Amino acid sequence: MANPLSRSFLQVAASEEVASPLRVVQIEGLVILKIIKHCKEFSPALVTGQLLGLDVGSVLEVTNCFPFPIREEDEEIEADGANYQLEMMRCLREVNVDNNTVGWYQSTLLGSFQTVELIETFMNYQENIRRCVCIIYDPSKSSQGVLALKALKLSDSFMELYRTKNFTGEKLREKKLSWVDIFEEIPIKVSNSALISAFMTELEAETPVAQCDHDRLKLSTDPFMERNVEFLIECMDDLSYEQQKFQYYYRNLSRQQAQQQAWLQKRRAENMARKAAGEEPLPEEDPSNPIFKPIPEPSRLDSFLITNQMANYCNHINGVAGQSFSRLFLMKAFNEK
Repeated sequence: MANPLSRSFLQVAASEEVASPLRVVQIEGLVILKIIKHCKEFSPALVTGQLLGLDVGSVLEVTNCFPFPIREEDEEIEADGANYQLEMMRCLREVNVDNNTVGWYQSTLLGSFQTVELIETFMNYQENIRRCVCIIYDPSKSSQGVLALKALKLSDSFMELYRTKNFTGEKLREKKLSWVDIFEEIPIKVSNSALISAFMTELEAETPVAQCDHDRLKLSTDPFMERNVEFLIECMDDLSYEQQKFQYYYRNLSRQQAQQQAWLQKRRAENMARKAAGEEPLPEEDPSNPIFKPIPEPSRLDSFLITNQMANYCNHINGVAGQSFSRLFLMKAFNEK
């Protein structure tokens, strides 16, 4: 008697398995070092690279990466960059290294990465990859003693709405989307082999105090704070400009509605006179009239991204200010002794 729980290969292949949600991004320590090295070498210029690995259940394993050449506007150079990517994938496959694309990494300056270009890149990757992430590394924030590394993905609800290109207020309220629902941050887990862990344990006991350890005790955070405040002010100006566009839209909409009401009142009075004269009434709507042409509502995507960026800068300022107060209280305690 056949086991009812056993299924043939064709049955398994034909069945549609529901993908588990992405819970964690597991990155090899060597991959993180490659990303940091590439981003710091070209800082403050922004660079990108390819992430390679495996998609295993709810874990996305990143086991290797390689940098992209610096992009240029010339189409021939962009084509060379695409050929470079394909050649790198072929070479890795020949030496039996993981060559499955799971996303990309990119550097950023003070966390200014939430742009329309990033969303479009995500959508392009989603056409060929079921799940992908973007690793964001900020060298400027890492200089403050924090490993500024985060893994991002677009939320499913936002991607569904982005495909429609409809970011009106009514559609956003229908989908219950706000500015915090654009990106999802996935927890990062650093993984090392047993051999590397043993080697690091051997080095740890003999490692002297490095210069970066002393740099963490610096009390001055003026340059970092000033740049964040400057970027925050620029975002506030951009958000004010977006609000002016909406005010202009609603002002035009109110003017159009007043014109429509005046036209309807005039047409109704004219129809009453025609009825009294025994004539057929005219239609109360005239699509050919310019005042009945709908005014397109501005997209709210830019304002959402700007608000997201402002929240990011505020978090940076809050975090650096908290660390600065801790250092000041520590130095005060040292001076009192």
